[in-house]
Amino acid sequence: MGKIILFEEKNFQGRSYECLNDCTELTSVLSRCQSCRVENGCFMVYERSNFMGNQLFLKRGEYHDLQRMMTMGVTLDSIRSCRLIPSHRGQFKIKIFERENLSGQSNELQEDCENIMERFRMNDILSCQVMEGQWLLFEQAHFRGRMIYVKPGEHRSLKEMGQSNMKIMSLRRITDMC
Repeated sequence: MGKIILFEEKNFQGRSYECLNDCTELTSVLSRCQSCRVENGCFMVYERSNFMGNQLFLKRGEYHDLQRMMTMGVTLDSIRSCRLIPSHRGQFKIKIFERENLSGQSNELQEDCENIMERFRMNDILSCQVMEGQWLLFEQAHFRGRMIYVKPGEHRSLKEMGQSNMKIMSLRRITDMC
């Protein structure tokens, strides 16, 4: 079970909202969110409603000032939606494609990849199929820059997930972090 407490102001000030699951629209309960505390589990937080825009992976801990916090080179002005990441204790498997709609050159992975260009000679990942586990796809090699969370299923257009100008260069399994 996960639990995140979101606060309107920095340093856990102002009104707060406790969330135990996914929330597609936080502006109905908070005018903005500039700090949070993850008490259990892991969450992806998003700068736009409906799990869109820049996103950050947050594990158990305190996040005093989201505007100043640089996680892998990404900052958020405010959190507008959040998603609980379920625990996964099994195998990991993802198939990545260089084009949208699960087409073009493809490769299957079961472990992290620090640089898809060096390893597979792929310039980008535009779609993927997650068979097992949850993954984070990163804009830069070595798990840096903006990120996209993908869960089991087909993701036919990563550009439609709120990151239209993002190029995927590395990917990591979400293992025992949560």
